[in-house]
Amino acid sequence: MLKKVLFSAVVAVSVSTSAMAADYVLKFSHVVSENTPKGKAAKFFEKRLEELSKGKIDVQVYPNSQLYKDKAVLKAIRLNSVQMACPSFSKFTKTVPQLALFDLPFLFRDMNHVHKVEDGAVGQKLKDMVAAKGFVVLNYWDNAFKQLTSNKKALLMPEDAKGQKFRIMSSKVLEAQFKAVGANPQVMPFSEVYSALQQGVIDGEENTNSNIYTKKFYEVQKYMTLSNHGYLGYLVVMSKKFYDSLPKDLQADVKQAMKEATEKERQYAKELDKSQLAKIEEYAKKSGKLKIYTLNDKQKAAWKKAMSSIYPEFYDNNKIGKDLIEAAINTK
Repeated sequence: MLKKVLFSAVVAVSVSTSAMAADYVLKFSHVVSENTPKGKAAKFFEKRLEELSKGKIDVQVYPNSQLYKDKAVLKAIRLNSVQMACPSFSKFTKTVPQLALFDLPFLFRDMNHVHKVEDGAVGQKLKDMVAAKGFVVLNYWDNAFKQLTSNKKALLMPEDAKGQKFRIMSSKVLEAQFKAVGANPQVMPFSEVYSALQQGVIDGEENTNSNIYTKKFYEVQKYMTLSNHGYLGYLVVMSKKFYDSLPKDLQADVKQAMKEATEKERQYAKELDKSQLAKIEEYAKKSGKLKIYTLNDKQKAAWKKAMSSIYPEFYDNNKIGKDLIEAAINTK
């Protein structure tokens, strides 16, 4: 018992000493576990920035919504109550509706195309829009492409979705996407999806392999379609008050650490997407309770035609804007 008390005291002293030795404390709040791509990249950023700044910046990462949920974190960033966060794009669309660009179905050819858009002129334009709302925008981080699951029917052609109830995040684009194939979109918190699928409140959902695997949605679904129809990602932002308080050399260190962390995060996301799909496939093979389908070219073209018919609904500049959509499509 005494050993435990002494150990706790040593840890407490060493933590407070490192914070005291640092000129700046940077709290990085996120909502996922440490073994996700976002969680691992946040830890990498912590280590790298502390190295680059030679201990002048003490980075403290708080995973699993320990400090804030994504809904509350943007306000906390503005107030400098927390210095850094990495919410999904949907959390920004009330202030910058153009970020719903990333929700558009079948907009991206592959992950390479996603990165060209994010790292190019379109990505910079969106960063500038978010920056104009009082944030320092650091970079885009990946989750992966989304897949479709259902309990009612295998989703091979768009008409297979007709009449089915699909859970969506709060997004006008995702609502329109499912209505375009005759389905009924239902906005629902992520935490309620498993039980809603289990009880038949909803028939299906769309998510990345990582989310389908970690939340065990595959256990309460009969059919899964590898559609890669939409992208799920995050925007890393920092408190402007905090960033402006840093001398130029430390601002440069933040940017360098973020550049390296982004490269790592994208690699982590790619590896995890692949390994967790393999685990779902293994479950399907062993249990016989889940059938997994991959869309062929003809099927994919039919889904793309049906779902991309919604683009004109978002041509208005107060929504996404035709120029932005076309610029993303034409990014090489």
